[in-house]
Amino acid sequence: IASVSGGGGGHGLGTSLDILTCKAEFLYHCCEYRQCYEVTQRILQSDSYFLDCLPVHLACACELNKKNDLFLLGHELVEAHPSKAVSWFAVGCYYYCIKQYDSAERYFQKATGMEKDFAPAWIGYGHAFASQDESDQAMAAYRTAARLFIGLHFPLLCLGIEYMRTSSYSLAEEFFNKAKAISPEDPLIYNELGVLAFQRKQYAVAVKQLRKALALMPANPWESTVNNLAHALRKTGQYQEAIEMYGQALALDNTQASTYSAMGFTYQLLGNCDKAIELYHKSLGIEDDAFTSEMLFVALKSIHFNHF
Repeated sequence: IASVSGGGGGHGLGTSLDILTCKAEFLYHCCEYRQCYEVTQRILQSDSYFLDCLPVHLACACELNKKNDLFLLGHELVEAHPSKAVSWFAVGCYYYCIKQYDSAERYFQKATGMEKDFAPAWIGYGHAFASQDESDQAMAAYRTAARLFIGLHFPLLCLGIEYMRTSSYSLAEEFFNKAKAISPEDPLIYNELGVLAFQRKQYAVAVKQLRKALALMPANPWESTVNNLAHALRKTGQYQEAIEMYGQALALDNTQASTYSAMGFTYQLLGNCDKAIELYHKSLGIEDDAFTSEMLFVALKSIHFNHF
């Protein structure tokens, strides 16, 4: 795909909007959202209503939290193409992005009613239900998307996530493995398999799956996966490496109170209460939390008794 979009004169495949859309979809499924958005913007600059590109462009805008872009594009599409499902899908994406899930549901449903085989709207519909903990409706929407997109692993992955959320671990594993059979190089699948193993208290398996997820990531690692690996390493007693992973997670996002707290707890397990106290204070400076407050008290008490 890189060679397809490369430079050179003439009328190469790099200028084909269909080929660029395929590249954007590939980048999206690799979770390279910024690169994907750059490609879709390039496509839409060439043809602002190239409908084949719009679903991936809108999904990417959601991932990047581009509320203003979604608002403007939704209005433009509804005015230009009121009878197209993708127009109402765009409106649904905007409401999903601003966390008004009831409205998002309504517009995703409108899109599916206009074109029953428009799978992106079914996936959006499922996400809107899942965001409100309505698992039965979410899974019904994802099953419909899976039927419409037989070769696509993502609806299967979504079904696995919903089964895991409802503690149906065997079914979750079944759907994750189905998704993996279709797309064995998707790091998101291994992240979810790692989370599943962690919830089953299979911590060594979780470490293995999460390492695999990080190895498959093409560019910057995801903070959530690095954090998940740190938790799994802590559970297997690999405290020093866990601390290194927490440090990497904080380098990616230093606003997560829970990461400071978990790192402090790991230092406390190593007997370094001074460092633990420092990290607990940082965590509580961001967000108040009962566990962190309790562990701070325990660490302060431990230091007090050690001085006598």
